[in-house]
Amino acid sequence: MKITAIETLQWAEYPRLLVVRVHTDTGIVGLGETVDKVHGSKGALHGTIAPLVLGQDALDIEGLWRFVMDNIMYHGYAGAETRALSALEVALWDIMGKHYGAPLYHLLGGKTRDRIPTYNTCIGFGAVGDYQAWHEDAGALARSLLSDGIRAMKIWPFDAYSEGSFGQYISLPDVEKGLTAVRQIRDSVGNSMEIGIECHFRWNRASMERIARALEPYNILFLEDVLPAVYPDEIKALSQRTTIPIIGSELLMTRWQLRDWLVKGVSQIVMTDPVWNGGIAETRKIAAMAETFGVPLVLHNVAGPICHAACMHLGAHIPNLYYVESVRAFYQTYFPILSDFSPTVLDGHLSIPQGPGLGVELRPGVLERPDLIREVSDGEGLAKGRRAMGDHWAVEEIR
Repeated sequence: MKITAIETLQWAEYPRLLVVRVHTDTGIVGLGETVDKVHGSKGALHGTIAPLVLGQDALDIEGLWRFVMDNIMYHGYAGAETRALSALEVALWDIMGKHYGAPLYHLLGGKTRDRIPTYNTCIGFGAVGDYQAWHEDAGALARSLLSDGIRAMKIWPFDAYSEGSFGQYISLPDVEKGLTAVRQIRDSVGNSMEIGIECHFRWNRASMERIARALEPYNILFLEDVLPAVYPDEIKALSQRTTIPIIGSELLMTRWQLRDWLVKGVSQIVMTDPVWNGGIAETRKIAAMAETFGVPLVLHNVAGPICHAACMHLGAHIPNLYYVESVRAFYQTYFPILSDFSPTVLDGHLSIPQGPGLGVELRPGVLERPDLIREVSDGEGLAKGRRAMGDHWAVEEIR
């Protein structure tokens, strides 16, 4: 089964999202996706990766991944190129599932659970104003989430206070202001709602220790990305000085960047994103590596319906899953517009998609929208077979 074309789709209404369609000579089309900084990923996909994979066997996922990685690693890989490779790789798994008529979780080896624990990241989009809601009355938002079956929520109430000092200092009055939303949740719903705190790697350790001490009485579920991931020793020191578990980090790409993190014992929980880190197989490898250290895994999931579906299948399969992140403001608004996939939540858990591959398809109408930006790479490609170690093949082909 040969790859005949790679197509990217963007819509002006959803500027963070890049959807990828991989076409084959059998007519099967696989869906992939990546999110954020999509112009770089799009350029890498069409300019660097497509010439490598056009004409190759779509079912050779591991071989193609290694071939592409060998080439993009030649100039440093952990950015746009890896996000683009992730989107491609997800689409290849979708193709394989459709080819064999099997859901992705079966291809991975089957399920370890039938429903996926989730926390809601309180972003706002369209008619679902969760971001504004937790700034105005986080307790009311907690009640709304509970009514939708959501039992855990993530907010970032300290971010605004990092700007004046570039994250080098937070005053006690600002700590008190940041606690307002947390107190509102506890006063409104007690311990019925788990609370995660996102820190967006804005602080130094001294400031984070002050924040963590203030949060400890409130039974916080986790602190996420407390410092930039380039400071693993400082993050580990913080994790040893607070009772709140630390999560890190969505910023680490591929198993190689997670390896030293796990060896050092930097955080009690690790996080990775299948549409950033290299893809579905890479996520499974990261999860297995974390399992050998006794460390649970969170799947970062703030993209569209394709990423969400991939996270559900991975979450069903991975034994050491802690949570899968999800965004009510996305799956209740634009997921049903772009796709036939509408996630449901029951008692704090998400359902697993059914059907072959990812179990999600784009609605035909989205390919006719006036705000669609479409780009296609097709033809035979430039790589004859698979040679590795740098991009010397391209120079030889040009000659």
